[in-house]
Amino acid sequence: MSSPRPRKGHHSTQGAVHAVTVATRHRQAFFRDASLAEIVRQQMLRSDLEGCSQTHAWVVMPDHLHWLFTLDHGGLSACLRRFKSRSTGAINQVRGQSGAIWQSGFHDHRLRDDEDLLGQARYIVANPVRAGLVADVREYPHWGCQWISRHGGLDDP
Repeated sequence: MSSPRPRKGHHSTQGAVHAVTVATRHRQAFFRDASLAEIVRQQMLRSDLEGCSQTHAWVVMPDHLHWLFTLDHGGLSACLRRFKSRSTGAINQVRGQSGAIWQSGFHDHRLRDDEDLLGQARYIVANPVRAGLVADVREYPHWGCQWISRHGGLDDP
C-alpha cells in the first residue's frame, strides 16, 4: 500500500538514494501519450535543477513512474508532493482538463549503502521489457539512466 510519507523506519536523509514508484489515479494509462510522458520527464529534471533530487534512472510506464534518485535537499515527501503537483498542473493544462493525475502517496525503497545502485537502475530501466511492452529497452522511448546508453542497452556500464 502506498503512503504519503516514507515507511516507518525510513527517514528523509539528504544524500540517501531512493527508488520510488508513483502510480496514476485509478491506474489510468495517461502516459501512452508521449507528450504527457515528456511532461513527467521535464518535471523530474526541474526537481534536479532546483536541488531537490539528483536523478540516476527513471522509466515512465503507461500508468506509473519508477524514479531512482538521491535526495539532495528537503524531505522525500515534500519533493514528491512538489513533483506530483507540478506535473499534474502541466498535464491538465495540456489535456484541457482538471483533476488528479496521481494516486495519493507513493512506494519508496531507500537503498542501503551495500545495495547495487547500477543493478537497481538496470532493474528500473528494464521495466518495459518485463511488462511486455517491448522486446528491447532501446525500443521504449520513456526512460533514462546516467550509466546506461540508449544505444548500447542494459549491459553498458
